[in-house]
Amino acid sequence: MVAANLKGIPVGICSICSANPYVLRAGMNNAKEDRSFVLIESTSNQVNQFGGYTGMNAAGFRDFVKQLAFDEDFPADRIILGGDHLGPYPWRSEPSECAMQKAADLVRSYVEAGFTKIHLDASMRCADDGGDPRTPLDERVVIERAVALAQVAEEASDLLPPGSARPVYVIGTEVPVPGGEKSEAQAPEVTAPKAVESTLDAMQSGLQRCGLADVRDRIIAIVVQPGVEYSDNAVFEYDRSKTSGLTAFIARSGSCAYEAHSTDYQKPDALRQMVEDHYPILKVGPWLTFAFREAVFALSFIEEEWLGGRGSVSLSHIRETLESAMLEDPRDWKNYYSGDEAYLGYARKYSYSDRSRYYWPRPKVQEALSRLLKNLADYPPPLTLLSQFLPAQYEAVRDGKLRPDSDALIQDKVREVLRVYSRACGGAKL
Repeated sequence: MVAANLKGIPVGICSICSANPYVLRAGMNNAKEDRSFVLIESTSNQVNQFGGYTGMNAAGFRDFVKQLAFDEDFPADRIILGGDHLGPYPWRSEPSECAMQKAADLVRSYVEAGFTKIHLDASMRCADDGGDPRTPLDERVVIERAVALAQVAEEASDLLPPGSARPVYVIGTEVPVPGGEKSEAQAPEVTAPKAVESTLDAMQSGLQRCGLADVRDRIIAIVVQPGVEYSDNAVFEYDRSKTSGLTAFIARSGSCAYEAHSTDYQKPDALRQMVEDHYPILKVGPWLTFAFREAVFALSFIEEEWLGGRGSVSLSHIRETLESAMLEDPRDWKNYYSGDEAYLGYARKYSYSDRSRYYWPRPKVQEALSRLLKNLADYPPPLTLLSQFLPAQYEAVRDGKLRPDSDALIQDKVREVLRVYSRACGGAKL
């Protein structure tokens, strides 16, 4: 797929960066309809040997995804698992030797679990690196650490059963920290082609010094900043006139393509242009959970309108329960939003950053969600309410293309976003 893209064939793939089961199931069903592969990635914060914020290690996440695939009757051999930002980031407050040892264990665990797309990210300063934390770590140090992690990955791959796929790699670091930008984000600067050339050359030299020259052929992409980003209430659009230098450089180089992070909320034409401009890997996460949240909130409004007057029915109060969970433990949003209380209340619910995505797994929120789905299953709402709150899904139900149950409605809302990516990526079958 990458080779075809570099030859001028506008094909790509959407990388789903989420652990939300509704999102992952929607991704599988979208790929089933497209007869394509599904690429699912987890970050070092999300999934690591200590559990991450999902409580899963790499093998646990793999099994979680495989169980969802079984439930959806999706072929497991059409799932590609990737590790994003694999490096010392979760342990950056520790001395570099300790942080890198944990990063090595992290990379090893991902490869052993069958993850085949590995993003090596050693760009962050550790406790003893010194220097201004607002400035990049010296590229020589970044490359040295990335090569060390590549060596760990290769050694782990050597021990896999015969016939196992060798890992492919993504390098480069010009992305936000895992979790997204803060509210004061400004339009990002586009990466200079010379910086890309420098990173590729330095990585090749580093691999050769360590006897890993053949790994260079499995570096499929380098992460760059093509000027796309989002904050809590703004989207910075792709402008190909500003990235023509990057496009021309990678087309001449022909050795790997670009991977674009934070493509959430980009317009369909922009995503299509990115694929045409040699960004065949488009990463998306918060836009998918944003769509999930929209669907759940819409169903909660339907529940209130339809069942609010029935004294025998206990409503879910899902929106209030989610808000309470975020207020009780603000760690996952307080450093990302700023403003008065009214604005913070808006941002917690509706921001592009979608920090509420970290709170859906909480037990009380899950209990409220289960009640919402049960209420609407026990008392199916009329189509007129579906028309009011989920009009696109209403049309699909009327046309006989979609079941009117809550699970199908939520998945279809998420798939609205995934279909945008499918069209942009040209339905690549890999």
